[in-house]
Amino acid sequence: MPHKILVVDDSPTERTLMSLPLQQAGYYIVTAVDGDDALDKIVKENPDLVVLDVVMPKKNGYQVCREIRTRLGKEKLPVIMLTTKSEASDKFWGMKQGANEYITKPFKGEELVAIVKRLL
Repeated sequence: MPHKILVVDDSPTERTLMSLPLQQAGYYIVTAVDGDDALDKIVKENPDLVVLDVVMPKKNGYQVCREIRTRLGKEKLPVIMLTTKSEASDKFWGMKQGANEYITKPFKGEELVAIVKRLL
């Protein structure tokens, strides 16, 4: 059974750009449209890894990552933040919230797939 990856972004276009290379690499993709949806899907779908945007309605990616680690108690669930926020302070804050990796957009699909393989 292929690994299940939750892809979280409020933009349908970005969700597709993030999902396609992972699907082509053989992963099963579940998507979420905002922070609240992501937290619900983590509980219901129990993904093996989360690819998470930062700038989203309701809860942002930093808040979601923090809740994954604390409220949901999933300290070991790999989280990749994939976002347009590219300042050093953004990356620092993302890693401080518990992200395993921090990638900025635009990104290369093969880069994302390589990081997912490494984390899984």
